[in-house]
Amino acid sequence: MDSERLLSLNKLSVWYTAGHPVLSDLSLDLREQEVVGLIGLNGAGKTTLIKTMAGLLAGYRLESSLWGGRSFSFRDKQFKRCRYIVFAEDRSFQYFTFREYLAYAAASYGVWLPDISRLIKGFHFEDYTDILLKELSTGNRKKAYLITAFALRPRLLLLDEPVNGLDFQSTEFLYRLMGEYRQYGTLLFSSHILESICLTSDRVLVLEQGKISRTFTGGKIAAGNIREVLSDGENI
Repeated sequence: MDSERLLSLNKLSVWYTAGHPVLSDLSLDLREQEVVGLIGLNGAGKTTLIKTMAGLLAGYRLESSLWGGRSFSFRDKQFKRCRYIVFAEDRSFQYFTFREYLAYAAASYGVWLPDISRLIKGFHFEDYTDILLKELSTGNRKKAYLITAFALRPRLLLLDEPVNGLDFQSTEFLYRLMGEYRQYGTLLFSSHILESICLTSDRVLVLEQGKISRTFTGGKIAAGNIREVLSDGENI
């Protein structure tokens, strides 16, 4: 129903080089308070879609876009304060400690932070809160941004390959957080790991040839069904 729709993109095309679109006439609807997995073969455009929604790419065309029922652009200040992105790799704010970055992010988003002790403990991050981000390992740097994301609780949370770089225990904890997120907002995440898709998603979108080709819901969200569509086991 339109009243439940959070975000709509109609016929989005994105390119890095003119004449060579990565995404072509892609349409996407996200509803309030759902967890949506995005999967596709390597090079399908999953990261490109998230970067575009983050307002980082200029080479795109969009027929129409709605946020909460109103037209918007990816760089609108109001939209940017309602979404947070964790990228597959991120080396920004390298001279901040985690606590400094978290305080900066909260001030930028205009939110009061909840108690984050559960997040710190769940990601086994107790020993790293006052270390510069540039000195953290890849996995611990990813944890810093994930903790920030789940502490801010934005209306729209975008995660690009969130499991990459995490240890087993942190991955299990992340799955629980993702499954709980619908009580705070909507979560869209990309992954090439079927386990993460099948354990957490209300809907799964398959990205092929620059657009959403298939959608799985409910009992259809199963590894075998998705493998059959992608037909390339080595990438999943």
